[in-house]
Amino acid sequence: MSLFTWILLFSLLGGVLSVLAAALFLLIPGFTRDRLLPHFVSFAIGALLGAAFLALLPHSLAGTDDFHLLGMTVLLGVLGFFLLEKMVLWRHCHHEVCEAHTPEPHAHDNAAGTLILIGDGVHNFVDGVLIAAAFMTDIHLGIVTALAVAAHEIPQEVGDFAVLLQGGFSKRKAFLYNILASLTTLIGAGLAYYSLADMQQALPYVLAIAASSFIYIAVADLIPGLHKRVEFSQTVQQIILILLGVVVIYLAHSTLH
Repeated sequence: MSLFTWILLFSLLGGVLSVLAAALFLLIPGFTRDRLLPHFVSFAIGALLGAAFLALLPHSLAGTDDFHLLGMTVLLGVLGFFLLEKMVLWRHCHHEVCEAHTPEPHAHDNAAGTLILIGDGVHNFVDGVLIAAAFMTDIHLGIVTALAVAAHEIPQEVGDFAVLLQGGFSKRKAFLYNILASLTTLIGAGLAYYSLADMQQALPYVLAIAASSFIYIAVADLIPGLHKRVEFSQTVQQIILILLGVVVIYLAHSTLH
């Protein structure tokens, strides 16, 4: 199987298949779904941090001698994603009520829904670029990166569906528009494959941006939501699931190598 086929298949996993999985997850009764979703978020945190620190950053360090520039790239990446989120072009809602992006979730606000879809399109496009860059560095790294993307995309897409439905979209429209937004993952992957083919020296820095993306999503978007659950038993569950996410990425990366 060609490298480009690998990239397209796993970009599909991180994009379209995540939307389908989220749609199926919504078929679960509401009470059960509300109890399961925080567990998915905890696991996603571990997967993202594991992929960033155990896979992406080591590979980026191995690809360059300019560690200061690499560190600066990670820093600028974190700040860049912060600015994108401020512009509502980078968002991670995992609940039916998302105060940051939909101030009045029960209103029929198609404008807010449109912003969500635009933000998802930009986000998925960037994911496609990062997945392609990872595969172009190492196929095993690409697989791990795509798994981490899928791990956090599924709970995010569940939140997207909920917010769009609360904003007045029908189930059919919410599903269709989410599928269309997810296709930008394939577009980003395809463009990255052809644009980075002759720019191998840039790959370590693209991986650094991927790491900064995963770190930002985990630390700025996902972890604060866990702090809302302060009971000791829930904290223990969160820690176990975060560690499970890290272990899954570690085993996937080490086993594939």
